[in-house]
Amino acid sequence: MNKEVTFHINNMAYTINVDESIYKELTKYLNLEKNNDTRDLLAAYIRLSQEYNVFKKDIEDITNKLSRF
Repeated sequence: MNKEVTFHINNMAYTINVDESIYKELTKYLNLEKNNDTRDLLAAYIRLSQEYNVFKKDIEDITNKLSRF
């Protein structure tokens, strides 16, 4: 099920439709209740990128271990 989310960045509203599972990830580092600035947006992007890279590395490590069997 899709959910409509509105972010306020630099006093401009951006509304997007996302799956509810993605909603939790998007709102993890960006506050929907206040105006965010570009720095907040960049910080959220970097944090999510770091999480993704750690997850990707973990998956690669598991795949390499499993390929030995």
